[in-house]
Amino acid sequence: MSSDLDARFKKAVWLIRNGPPRPGTTNDTKLAYYAHFKQATEGDVRGDQPWAVQFEARAKYDAWAKLKGMSGDEAKAKYIALLEEGDAAWENHLALKDYPDP
Repeated sequence: MSSDLDARFKKAVWLIRNGPPRPGTTNDTKLAYYAHFKQATEGDVRGDQPWAVQFEARAKYDAWAKLKGMSGDEAKAKYIALLEEGDAAWENHLALKDYPDP
């Protein structure tokens, strides 16, 4: 299962990074993508929490810190689920025609 999950995760990440912009995507949704990506690829957050005046860095840190203890596979699955919430047929997106499928 993990290899299928890894393949779907890589494809989802590629689509988010390289696909067309998604109008109406909220900052909370963007932070959720960021946090799940970081948890899936790096594990638990490390380092000191940025100062409150560092708005973007602090928001990213806090979003990632909320996922502490979540496994990489669970974070990958939830990243994919976020994408499916907005587009249930994302795996058939036209932008994926350019995906470098190994």
